[in-house]
Amino acid sequence: MIRHIKGEYIFYDSGALVIQTESGIGLRVYIPTYSPLLNAREGDTVEVFTHMQVKEDGMRLYGFPDLEGLKLYELLITVNGVGPKAGLAIMSLGTTMQVKKLIGMRDAAGIAKAQGVGKKTAERIILELSEKVGAFEIEAEAGGDDKQVAARPVTGERTEAVMALTALGYTKKEAEDAIGQVADEGISAEEYIKKALRFLM
Repeated sequence: MIRHIKGEYIFYDSGALVIQTESGIGLRVYIPTYSPLLNAREGDTVEVFTHMQVKEDGMRLYGFPDLEGLKLYELLITVNGVGPKAGLAIMSLGTTMQVKKLIGMRDAAGIAKAQGVGKKTAERIILELSEKVGAFEIEAEAGGDDKQVAARPVTGERTEAVMALTALGYTKKEAEDAIGQVADEGISAEEYIKKALRFLM
């Protein structure tokens, strides 16, 4: 089972990073929407902790920047009704600490915002995992500062815009440079894309 990958970030591919190992093999690794791994640029060396899903129709790798994220993900997919894709959707709600807090604070509505996760599944996650995650431990790690916990390592709308532009065929660097030239703040991903395209045409 593949548990750790270190290699060159080649390109972004529909929710996944393609990472080339020293042996020259390119592996597609699916990552959460707001993963800090998205801060890497093409050509950078990245390290990913992975969970490998093996099915009759193929294999998939799901990656996280640290063991804490990987362990939480693997805890999530032990819950009945939470498969690898749903687990990744939950991990895409924010940072590992944010997801832990949602579970520990028994926020079913917050968990149910994940794509493909309904209210009943969210309640089952809370029932089975809230004690394992430990609400008090989460508060201690967060230092009791809700503003600090709410901070994401990557700005959501800008990141979504970058990913959309890479899906259109631009490199991640081209997309990031164009989005970086958009001075406006607090606008939608679609608006960022429209404005960034002016710098790419």
